[in-house]
Amino acid sequence: MTAALLAAAGAVLLWPDGRAVARRRLLRAGPAGARAPGRVPLPLVAAVVAGGAGALLATPLVAVLAAGCAALAARARSAGRRAADDVTRQAVLAEALGAVAAELRAGRTLTEAVRTAAADCPDPVCAAALGRAARAPVTDATGGGADGDGTPAALARLSAAVALGTRTGCSLAAVVAAVEDDLRARLRRRRELLVATAGPRASARLLAGLPLLGLAMGSGVGADPWHVLTRTGAGQGLLVAGVLLEVAGIAWTGRLVRRVAR
Repeated sequence: MTAALLAAAGAVLLWPDGRAVARRRLLRAGPAGARAPGRVPLPLVAAVVAGGAGALLATPLVAVLAAGCAALAARARSAGRRAADDVTRQAVLAEALGAVAAELRAGRTLTEAVRTAAADCPDPVCAAALGRAARAPVTDATGGGADGDGTPAALARLSAAVALGTRTGCSLAAVVAAVEDDLRARLRRRRELLVATAGPRASARLLAGLPLLGLAMGSGVGADPWHVLTRTGAGQGLLVAGVLLEVAGIAWTGRLVRRVAR
């Protein structure tokens, strides 16, 4: 019992904080949409591996279907990781905006506040864009996505807030805090929508796996459904139709979820 308690205490002490986790994740991801030079895309690797396995173990038709499904699955996984990195980047930006507002309330100038917040920001892309947004106006202050270098479009609203404070003389700390509150509200709404759509997404994954369960049950009772689907003309037609319907259903569900989460 004592050893277990000591191990638990050590794990708590060594557990990384949220800022360290975000820093590692953002440094690994890099700017949105960026890919290391010479790196082979994941969908291509998945398609080659799945297609090769299908060609060795089954028929050329199975190899083509497996390659296509693997490429689509890898592409969906990459898109999900990019979306998660985007949420993390926006959360880091919200923390940076909060630091800027706190520095402004403490009597620092805008340049000093942005420099301090950028030094503590775990994302170098957001840190650099934060300085640019505070120095120069951004034309698109209404967008909700990301600009050319992958930083959230909330930086455009920060630039507009700086221009508003400079032109009207209002409290710049209050304006920056309002931009921070707006970004946090958007992130909170996005998380709530993802939680609300977790059920449909789980149901879609379950339904996608039911055909494999049917093949396993058919083989368990002594039938050979795999032979019928891959070696007969009617079975191959049904296999192609089933795969196309399943891919279309998953794509339709994903599209509905993305439209709701916007």
